[in-house]
Amino acid sequence: MCLFSFVITGGRYAVLAEEVSGSERNCSAIPPYLPPTAVNTTLRLRDLRASMIPLNISAYIIPATDAHLVTSKDCQKWKVILRGKTGTAVITQNKAVLWTDSRYWIQAERQMDCNWELQRDASIRSITNWLILEIPEGDQVGFDPFLFSVGEQTELIKYFLMTWPMKVDQIRAQISDNPYKPTAVLLSALDETAWLFNLRGNDIPFNPFFYSYTLLSMDEIWLFVHIERITEELKVYLNSSCYHSYCVQLLEYSSVRTYLQSYLQRPNVRVWVGTEYTNQALYELITPEDKRLTSTYSPVLTTKAVKDATEQRILKEAHVRDAVAVMQLLMWLEKKVPEGTENELTAAHFVDQCRSEQKNSRGPSFETISASGPNAALAHYSPSNETARKLSVDEMYLVDSGGQYLDGTTDITRTVHWGKPTDFQKEAYTRVLMGNIEISRTIFPAGTRGVNMEMLGRRALWEVGLNYGHGTGHGVGNYFGVHEWPVGFQSNNIPFQEGMFTSIEPGYYKENDFGIRIEDIAVTVPAITKYGNNYLTFETVSLVPYDRKLINTSLLSPEQLHWLNKYYETIRSMVGPELERQALKEEYDWMMKHTAPFLTAGASAVISSVTLLVTVLPSVLLYNLL
Repeated sequence: MCLFSFVITGGRYAVLAEEVSGSERNCSAIPPYLPPTAVNTTLRLRDLRASMIPLNISAYIIPATDAHLVTSKDCQKWKVILRGKTGTAVITQNKAVLWTDSRYWIQAERQMDCNWELQRDASIRSITNWLILEIPEGDQVGFDPFLFSVGEQTELIKYFLMTWPMKVDQIRAQISDNPYKPTAVLLSALDETAWLFNLRGNDIPFNPFFYSYTLLSMDEIWLFVHIERITEELKVYLNSSCYHSYCVQLLEYSSVRTYLQSYLQRPNVRVWVGTEYTNQALYELITPEDKRLTSTYSPVLTTKAVKDATEQRILKEAHVRDAVAVMQLLMWLEKKVPEGTENELTAAHFVDQCRSEQKNSRGPSFETISASGPNAALAHYSPSNETARKLSVDEMYLVDSGGQYLDGTTDITRTVHWGKPTDFQKEAYTRVLMGNIEISRTIFPAGTRGVNMEMLGRRALWEVGLNYGHGTGHGVGNYFGVHEWPVGFQSNNIPFQEGMFTSIEPGYYKENDFGIRIEDIAVTVPAITKYGNNYLTFETVSLVPYDRKLINTSLLSPEQLHWLNKYYETIRSMVGPELERQALKEEYDWMMKHTAPFLTAGASAVISSVTLLVTVLPSVLLYNLL
């Protein structure tokens, strides 16, 4: 029995195009429309899924070959008829997905029934990314090794865990492919070396970095660190006792100038540097000029900016736990502020404590901005014993905070009012929220620069003559810096690609009165459009509700209101199970109350009572340099 048939038949394809009017499936129609060419795969999928259960396989990969897949002793056969390498199918217990390239998109839509989804990026990376996001940690993925080449199997496996030699290969490939023929790259930014070797340290407050430089050539690796801090375990991990191309030569941090000069004395060498993060002292050593190749950012920074599927998954999971901590703060403040006992500093300490109790916590990612009333008009104010204001129900309060976790870095801002906000405060807040939503819901071609979308965050404010004086967003890392370049909405940021994480944080600040900022972290994901392909949008991964009291829904468009309600559904579905897992019933009830759906523009919200396994995929091997 065939699993499904997807036959490329040359001339018959053209005939079908003429014979069948409206011949592509429409699964969203009621009832769904299927053309005569569609193959009913319901029973075949049911049987295949049943055969996967005793084998403990959560997903099965079927490449586009002419082979038969034998799954039982009674010689029942499953086969995929995909002549030539035109696609790959993946079947799980609740999904069936086909990846194929643009030559076969139309034919796929004509021959697949509504059991199937079509993915238009047929790369191995796209398939593995999908598997990592869909399949729970520890589950098994099956495939027939006779149907995969050695290269395909290597590609399939490598995206699940990027070891440091794999990352070295990535960067060396970019060195080799560069038309200006560099022979080495110099890494000066601390997060560059940390990323390359999957290492973390604690030399910099709030950032898991260690003082270092790296010089990477096609056949040598020099790591400049404080050698006395390197343990024997780390030396083994870095292959530091050998001298082939994957052995790291450990050298004293202070000797980087000497060794760089020595390398430059070799014939026919050229060092690639990113000018944004290379200091002048090292840059001026690279002479004569023909031995220097410059770009704004190094290949490590641009590669690191695009998170693979594992990094995306665990960073999202870190944000779920982080949302629990922020909800605990907001719920606590709702109860305590009317009592008049708390101030900006105690609130900052409370959210830091809440985060410290979450799994994989490694402290705050920056000094918490906890600001009330006129202090909130200072965009980056942090309280001290001398400046901390008592929190009051009569003033707006802004809290911008974040956490470092072994699986991700977070950064989120919420602005609230515990009393009766003025009409102007509500309008300003709503217009800031509109800017956040407009960027979050926009669809744009892959490769669009953030600076070309940045005005979406300001437009609702501009319409009434308001504005803000800071940037609209920045990148964020996986247990790295909370401000991670070169992602964001400024003119010197690189174009957006799938898998980039950025903050979206419009604001408004009225001097000596109040400040508003609404900041979320979002990841770029593929967007489904009616006609075009290779479009992206943002998926918000910060999961804390906004202050309902400050939202004037009459200002929101139907599309913005729809986005807001969908976002609240996501909070319930993602954070609800985690609150239940942590037995935080009061926080769960708070979350349900504050994510009640809005009705129509200008209407009040109705609080519904509905009952909504978050696992953390272990991050790549991280060693601490203490």
